[in-house]
Amino acid sequence: MNQQKDMGIVARAPGGPEVLEWTALEAGAPGKGEVLIAQRAIGVNFIDTYFRSGLYPWPTTPLVPGSEAAGVVEQIGVGVSEFAVGDRVAYTMPLGAYRQRRVVPADRLVKIPDGVSFETAASLMLKGLTVQFLVTSCFPVRAGQHVLVHAAAGGVGLLLGQWLRALGAVAIGTVGSDDKVATARENGYAQVINYRREDFAARVAELTGGAGCDVVYDSVGHDTWRGSLKSLKRRGMFVNFGQSSGMIADFKLADLAAGGSLFACRPVLFDYIAAREELKSRAADLFARVAAGEVRAHIGQRVALADAREAHAALAARRTVGATVLLPA
Repeated sequence: MNQQKDMGIVARAPGGPEVLEWTALEAGAPGKGEVLIAQRAIGVNFIDTYFRSGLYPWPTTPLVPGSEAAGVVEQIGVGVSEFAVGDRVAYTMPLGAYRQRRVVPADRLVKIPDGVSFETAASLMLKGLTVQFLVTSCFPVRAGQHVLVHAAAGGVGLLLGQWLRALGAVAIGTVGSDDKVATARENGYAQVINYRREDFAARVAELTGGAGCDVVYDSVGHDTWRGSLKSLKRRGMFVNFGQSSGMIADFKLADLAAGGSLFACRPVLFDYIAAREELKSRAADLFARVAAGEVRAHIGQRVALADAREAHAALAARRTVGATVLLPA
């Protein structure tokens, strides 16, 4: 079987963006139930920075970051019948995407519908499927409900705003700078709060007539969780699905009682797509909304894969709007 060396990004020790190294990586050949993909676009996410920094433990060293990508099937292994050479495919898995070619288990792949670009698919697999399960399964949002979303101008935040608008919910977003307000509004948010200028919990109380929100989707963590709890109505749901400002500390179950019999959860996408059929059904829902025009990818930054350090530095400094994709070629 043909084996070839391609290039990719590795980290040999935890640290800042400077630990990311452009190096040769062996693509290998697909084994039973696997396919070899020539990748065309790779999504960048905060979870990539959590692994790179060592916040999340490394399963192997050196580490190849990256949790979502899209490309073309180049070879198929024994027992693969759902895909063929030339198929356009996308996937999300916890690690390994920052490379030009890679071998992937076929049961983790979905076909990219006609009319959806590689860049769009790569930017939607982790972020879009995250939004899908957050609003349908983690807390099933209904029309008319008030929803608070932090980092509203980020990759997940912009998709959440669009999806919530399609559901008929009243979406309130927070952003960290005035120049992100308009972008959030254009993507479904009825109200947008610059949390650096205002106490967002107090402003939410004003906007909801003192009632509070039905649910808060919080990917910021350390800097926002207390205000998030204050922003909820009695028996509301706090959904923490990330920690871009650091891990939540000092949280106690008693805080939920004090806030009005609140609920809280810390979900992970990969527990919601572990089964093949669940992955396919959630991806089908996502791409159906893309086809209907209800959800569209907002790719704010395109960066060469070799310059992944630059992408990580911009993400950490909050200089990005929407999604960032790495281009392998």
